[in-house]
Parts: sequence; C-alpha cells; structure tokens
Amino acid sequence: MKAIVLAGGHGSRLLPLTESTNKTMIKIDGKPIIDYILNSIQSCGITDITIVANKFIDDIRNHVGGVAKFVHEDIPKGVGNALGLARDGNEGAEILIWFADNLTNLNLRLEVENFDSGCVLLAREVSEPSAFGVVKYLEGKIVDIIEKPENPPSNIAIGGIYIFDMRFWEIYDSVYPNSDFSISDITREYVKTGSAKTVTIGSNSWIDCGTHDGLKTANDLVNEGIIRFGDY
Repeated sequence: MKAIVLAGGHGSRLLPLTESTNKTMIKIDGKPIIDYILNSIQSCGITDITIVANKFIDDIRNHVGGVAKFVHEDIPKGVGNALGLARDGNEGAEILIWFADNLTNLNLRLEVENFDSGCVLLAREVSEPSAFGVVKYLEGKIVDIIEKPENPPSNIAIGGIYIFDMRFWEIYDSVYPNSDFSISDITREYVKTGSAKTVTIGSNSWIDCGTHDGLKTANDLVNEGIIRFGDY
C-alpha cells in the first residue's frame, strides 16, 4: 500500500498562519502537523509516501527530508486536480489518502494489513454534520455519502482519511472532472457496489485541525495524550 498526503490548497481557513508557510508546518505541542501525519502513516508499515503541497512545499521537504516524494501544486484547483498530480507512481497499488487537515489517534495498522478490497472510510459522530461528507444508512447499511448536506441524513461524518483498492484511479477517471468534484464522488461509487465500509473511531480520536478552533482542540488532545506522537 502507498500513501498520498494532500497538503495543497490555499490554507485559507488558517489565515493568517498560512500566509508564510504550509498548513502542515504549523506546530502542535512543538511539532509540525506533518510529523503527526507521517508518524501515523509509518506506524501502518507504509513507506512509499507522496505529499502534494502548495508554494511552501520546500518548507515540508526541508523538514522531513527523504521520507516522502513531493509534488508541487503550482495553482490550487481543488481535490481532483491535486489527486491527479499525485497519480504518477501511485497506480497499480492500494492507496491510503490522507487529507492533511486531519489528525487521529487510531492505529490503522490492522486495517491496512487486513485490507482486501473496496474502500475503508473513517467515521465519527459530529454535532454539525452539514460541514462534512455524511453517511446515509438504510437498514444499517451504507447507501450514500452526501457532501455537506443542507439536511443531513445522519450525524455520522466521514473523516479525511481513506483506504482504497486498486480500482481507485479507474473510478477517479469516471467521475472527474466535474464542476463540483469531491472525494465523496469516488467513495459513492464504492458504496453503489456494496464495497465500502466505515470504521467508527470515536468522538475524540479524529480532529479536523484545519481551522483555528480545530487547531486549538488538536493542541488540547495532544496535551491530554489522546493524540500522541511516537510508537502506537
């Protein structure tokens, strides 16, 4: 399995912190966010990692050294374009995709080692599901994933960490480009074939640290030892 970390975009939700550096270089308890992400990925046994980053790509490259390959997103054009930039070298393999706004304390090693086919979606209950991709259930089974719905069908949100089988790029080609592409366009195709499953990780074990409030919460979770750096 290979990993793609999506660390591009403008980082607009974290302005003014992101005016002069990539969002993953913002520190939580003295360590850049990228350290926590790479630690989680490497704890799964994954060593082939591609990082897609914006104009501050050298900040990350100089910090992490040779543990990852780097792809420059010259002009942010959304998730679909960023994924396309990372395609070279990541076809013909299972893929862990990690949106760099996300931190978790869940050890994904067993999910990675036992992964067979389909896709795995990390999920948790949230108080404002309209801000996320949300799972729709019917008789206990996933029947749809709706991106930022006005009327959420549940309070179960999908986090920005995914495992996909080797069909990923074939499905990507079938749904991208379109004017409002999101990763949910891909996960929805797995749902249609009954090959998607969710892993619920708990209310305190996944955090979107791409906002100022989320960053503060992430710092609190690290200080409390809920999200940690080091061996899992």
